[in-house]
Amino acid sequence: MPDNDARPTPASATVSLPDDEPQRLRAVAAELGIPGLVDIHTHFMPQNVLTKVWQYFDSAEERGLRPWPIAYRWSEEERVARLRDMGVIGFTSMLYPHRPGMAEWLNSWSQDFAARTPACAHTSTFFPEPEAAAYTQRALESGTKVFKSHIQVGGYDPADRLLDPVWSQIEEAGVPVVIHCGSGPVPGNHTGLDPIVEVLRRHPKLTLVIAHTGMPEYREFIGLAQDYENVCLDTCMTFTPFVEATKPFPDDLLDPLVALQDKVVLGSDFPNIPYPYGVQIDSIRALGLGEEVERKILHDNGARLLGLD
Repeated sequence: MPDNDARPTPASATVSLPDDEPQRLRAVAAELGIPGLVDIHTHFMPQNVLTKVWQYFDSAEERGLRPWPIAYRWSEEERVARLRDMGVIGFTSMLYPHRPGMAEWLNSWSQDFAARTPACAHTSTFFPEPEAAAYTQRALESGTKVFKSHIQVGGYDPADRLLDPVWSQIEEAGVPVVIHCGSGPVPGNHTGLDPIVEVLRRHPKLTLVIAHTGMPEYREFIGLAQDYENVCLDTCMTFTPFVEATKPFPDDLLDPLVALQDKVVLGSDFPNIPYPYGVQIDSIRALGLGEEVERKILHDNGARLLGLD
């Protein structure tokens, strides 16, 4: 179902999507007794920006990474419909700037997208710049439910003093921030644990959702979630065969993760994943955590964070 304006590259054409994927995932929700899946880490953004993101993954091999085909290189309408058909009843439009002057425009786009896409939680972003405090306040006043921060792509220090008023506003509002701060798939100048520790030293009540379970610094970021009341973890790509092949989740961290079961939330990276969406769900369920924990991860925790419960 790819649209004519975003034809798949040969790499993306290698992803085979099961015909029964929507029905099977709805059956999982029914089996667990939940109304559907809540996914805190999905990407919707202006098409020109998304196209550049796809181009980045298309050149993965040139960057020293494995091939990274985009499984759902479809039109926006088709991507929204696929999530709905798979029983995803709550999701986000994770988007992020890589330069000054970009965040406020992205926020305007995402506000409109949420207004015309009922299942999507109003998502916003920010960048360390003098205007950040003002547009973050406007985003909160307009009903933002979640923020996205991408330290690797943005190339900024999350502890930059220009962000102090932004973190303060978000901390006071209790709105979650999904933050890609781990050093995978490649490290950045400000990725890793230390910059986040400094942010939390100044703003200890922040609700941070560590994307990708902090991959590959799983141990460090699980420790952070143990130490801070409002630090959570999303499962985005964690446990999947694609990630396990190079950055496996340590077996000895599974019990600590289960102990944090109220702070672990489903994330997928849809549509920018090199495998079918159901692989993420299957990989979580294959851990053998039990239905109560699975309900929390696949629905309850995300619904709470996004204000859907």
